[in-house]
Amino acid sequence: MEKPMRTTLDLPAPLIAEAMKATHQRTKTAVIVTALEDLVRKSRIHGITKFKGKVDLDIDLNTLRKRS
Repeated sequence: MEKPMRTTLDLPAPLIAEAMKATHQRTKTAVIVTALEDLVRKSRIHGITKFKGKVDLDIDLNTLRKRS
């Protein structure tokens, strides 16, 4: 298990409360972890989308789908 990093943050209370309601998280820590995970996920997706249309996989979809 990863060792947690302790830190102090000054965050707007209304924003944290709204985020807790929106994500159905019970703790402020869970909200922050969820937000950071989402940020990293979106960043990775954005990085992958740069390759859209640039990778030729040479795949025959009919063969993959076992169509004649």
